[in-house]
Amino acid sequence: MGLFIVMLGINVLCIVICHQIAKRRGAKTVFWGVMGALFGPFAIPFAYFAKPEEKW
Repeated sequence: MGLFIVMLGINVLCIVICHQIAKRRGAKTVFWGVMGALFGPFAIPFAYFAKPEEKW
């Protein structure tokens, strides 16, 4: 049970970090939050390279 709590905490932390990075860089925040949820810590470096969202 303890390992589950730790992994859940890491996953939530990755979601928040990816969301905040995308927000600062002007990228799609929801997309990067989902990527953080699916891929965990592996998504964080890719969020740094995210291109800004195109505005029409």
